[in-house]
Amino acid sequence: MWVFLATEVLFFGGMFLTYSIYRHAYPSAFIAASREMIVWAGTINTAVLITSSLTVVLAVHAAAAGQRRALLLFLMITILLGFVFLGIKGYEYWTEFGEHHFPGRSFQFDARYAPQAEIFFSLYFMMTGLHAVHMIIGIGIMAVMFWLSWRGTITREYSSPIEISGLYWHFVDIVWIFLFPLLYLVGRHVH
Repeated sequence: MWVFLATEVLFFGGMFLTYSIYRHAYPSAFIAASREMIVWAGTINTAVLITSSLTVVLAVHAAAAGQRRALLLFLMITILLGFVFLGIKGYEYWTEFGEHHFPGRSFQFDARYAPQAEIFFSLYFMMTGLHAVHMIIGIGIMAVMFWLSWRGTITREYSSPIEISGLYWHFVDIVWIFLFPLLYLVGRHVH
C-alpha cells in the first residue's frame, strides 16, 4: 500500500506542480477565479472528510479490539460521509456548469481574465474530479470492508485489511486538505 500511495503522491504532485506554475504566471486571474468558488461547500466538505478520517481511525481501533458492532458502525458512517462529500461536490459542479465556468466553448468569465480563468477552472475540474474518483474508489473499498466485517472475515486476529484500507482513505483526505486552500482560498487572506 505504501508503494501504491507513493505513486499516487507523484501523480497528484504533477497536478499540484502544474497548478503552481500557472498560479505564479497568472496570479490576478487565479484570485478572480477562486473567488467564484463556493467556499461554504468546500469548508463543509473539509469538515466531512476530517470527520471521516476520525471514523476510519475508530474503525481500525474497533477491528483491532475485536469490537464487530463498533467496526460495522464506523465503516457505515465513513461510507455515508463519503457520499455526503460527493453530494456536495456534485452541487458545486452543477453550480459551476450553470454559471458557465466549465472550460470549453460556453465558458464565460470577466473578459480581463477569461483565458487564464479557464486554465484555473480546467485545473479545478481535473484535480477535484480525480479526487472524486478516488473518493468513489475509497467508498467501494470501505463497502467491501463492511461486507467482510459483517461476514466475520475481519477479526481481532485478522484486522490488517481495515488498517490498509484506512491508509488509502487518509491519503484521499490529505489530498483534499491541499486542494481546499489552493482552489478555494486564493487571495482571501486579510491584508
